[in-house]
Amino acid sequence: MRATRRRRPATSALPVTNIQSIPGRRCVLPRRGGSDLRDAPHPRESPLPCTPSIDGHPFPSLAQHLEAARNRAFVGRARELALFRRALAGEAGSLSVLLLHGLAGVGKSSLLRQFAVDARSAGRTVVEISGRVGSSPAAFELAAAEMFTRDNAVLLVDDFERCQVLEGWLRDHFLPRLPVGALTVFAGRRAPAPVWETDPGWAEVVRVVRLEDLSREDAVALLGSRGVPYEPLLAFAGGHPLALALVAEVALQSAPSAGELPAQEVYSKLVEHLVGDLPSAAHRHALEVCCHARATTEELLRAAVPGEDAATLFAWLRRLPSVEAGPEGVAPHDVVRGAVDADLRWRDPQRYAAMHGRIRDHLLKRAVEARGADRIGAVAPIMYLYRSGGFLGDLVTWGNRSEVHEEELRSKDHTAVARMAERAEGARSAAIVRLWLARQPAAFRLYRRPGTGEMVGFSTWLTLRDPDEKELRADPVLAAVWGHIHAVGALRPGEHVGIARFMVSSEPHPRPSPVMDSMVLRIAEEVLLVRGAVWSFITSADPDLARSTTAHGPFRPTGTDVVVGRHTHRIFGHDWRAEPLEYALDHTGPSRNLRPMAQSSACAHKTTIMARPEFDEAVREALRCWHRPDALARNPLSRSGLLADAGSSLRDALERAIDTLGGDPRSVKAHRALTVTFVDGAPTQEAAARRVELPFSTYRRHLTLGIRHVSELLWHQVMRSVSPAASVVARS
Repeated sequence: MRATRRRRPATSALPVTNIQSIPGRRCVLPRRGGSDLRDAPHPRESPLPCTPSIDGHPFPSLAQHLEAARNRAFVGRARELALFRRALAGEAGSLSVLLLHGLAGVGKSSLLRQFAVDARSAGRTVVEISGRVGSSPAAFELAAAEMFTRDNAVLLVDDFERCQVLEGWLRDHFLPRLPVGALTVFAGRRAPAPVWETDPGWAEVVRVVRLEDLSREDAVALLGSRGVPYEPLLAFAGGHPLALALVAEVALQSAPSAGELPAQEVYSKLVEHLVGDLPSAAHRHALEVCCHARATTEELLRAAVPGEDAATLFAWLRRLPSVEAGPEGVAPHDVVRGAVDADLRWRDPQRYAAMHGRIRDHLLKRAVEARGADRIGAVAPIMYLYRSGGFLGDLVTWGNRSEVHEEELRSKDHTAVARMAERAEGARSAAIVRLWLARQPAAFRLYRRPGTGEMVGFSTWLTLRDPDEKELRADPVLAAVWGHIHAVGALRPGEHVGIARFMVSSEPHPRPSPVMDSMVLRIAEEVLLVRGAVWSFITSADPDLARSTTAHGPFRPTGTDVVVGRHTHRIFGHDWRAEPLEYALDHTGPSRNLRPMAQSSACAHKTTIMARPEFDEAVREALRCWHRPDALARNPLSRSGLLADAGSSLRDALERAIDTLGGDPRSVKAHRALTVTFVDGAPTQEAAARRVELPFSTYRRHLTLGIRHVSELLWHQVMRSVSPAASVVARS
């Protein structure tokens, strides 16, 4: 006959929870139908005792006080508790062995304590063992000896990872000898061996359960039990119980204002508990890379942790309880990612910036090399590095991109696209969409749900060089963009402008959402990988963005608002000639202001923008002044974007271009003519012709050809520096 169980009243509207008062604080009870942090009292309000008093003390001993406080703070885990209670009741098909595993701090020990309460309430003998008992079978058996002298005893083993080397012995020798009706629970950080579930015998009596984070409702209840009504804490800690407890304690001590992140001490404590001691500095660096990048591969580790054994480090990462493998590589639990990344940035900003740069350059290189549909997939990890940059956090979910599929426009989709534009932005915008459907159909991308094929949005990236009067009259946003460009400096021959003209969804202004994720990645792909755009613009009819006067990453408000139909569009732009891509990347997101000044100052000044004829003349003049540093410093090429690399001089850039010709068999004579004439400094061209042993006319022809090649190489270098990722990749 089962003993009467000491349980709190339950409600059907809430998960299993036990939240009453904490001694010295007011009693906090979740409302039926869900908890609301706004209803939680402030911890500094007068106490309202909820427990009986014995001689003026609520508990006769400290141990009872601790047990009651832990019981009151326990929330959630309804599924695991139900599984355990069915086993206690001996229901048919219930388990005999429960193997729990999960991240440090996820609540394994708290759940075991609750199991112990339930087991004792059911009249069972409970034997509790810590994994610290050691890796000796004799020591373990001695600690668990009572299991063989009691009927229906319950064995609870915490910190199982400390003695998991005994797993095979436990499975083959210890557990089979336990009396019928015994129940055993192991809880550790590492997943158990697969044989528990593949062996036909054990598979019938064993359950393997990964303990996940608390649900949002349970996390709210946990914070409420501590009297902490701060929503930012929930946003930081998610459902991780240890993180929730730590930030709650910080909140009680410092009462942070709304929107403020926890103090640095929270990060340090989380890192200490979740990560602990690591085998070496290389292992720590590998974990830091894993926590900064969206997903980590062995290839990424080779680039980000140079000089170390990437294969060994990657294998170690795969074995960590806090790291999971996925299709793109391995990735850590979110709370581990946040704690390790924030801790490194605070502790060693320069190393953090260097690591960020190595990861970014590797990912940019992969993106430049990608082709077709793979390019969007290659851009996503780059954008993830800037997830803390403010504007991306408002626009991107960083969720599963498989929820929306991007595809190119087909002629049969034109009508549906125009109708969607009319529903979202009105008839005037629909007419403008029809104009661009006729003139630049390749600029459109559609977004569909994979399962149904339903179109849920479209975007448009226009490429423009010299729009005609009809386009300018028909599209007031284009007219405003073109007016802005001419106000600050017209385009030069061969230059073009990119405009994210439409971002339309079946849901009005879906921010953030999988559709917006895909649109942002499309813009990023155009900005990072498409060559030659000297200006990029984003236009938005989103009411929040349209009212914004702040920069969104490298894009800044142009100060121009355009009304189209019933919507106001705000225009954000960036001049890549004035601020090249590398400078923009270094000053956006988590690494901003972390670069040493010597590295970023070269990019900080406004660059000189020259037409091609002026550029060619500047190259000729620079070659003639090879041995005159003062004249080279005054040359306009020194302000043209050629010198984006810190410490680089104009003569260095010229020398690299000349050396490039020397590596091409077709340009060997041009290379010799340039070297003898300018680098060696022949007194006259006639003398130079004699040194290269060529007739004067032949020498002049090769010299002219060499100057033309050098100018062409440098011109393309400048063009790469003003928009595409190739300039960053070239240095990595």
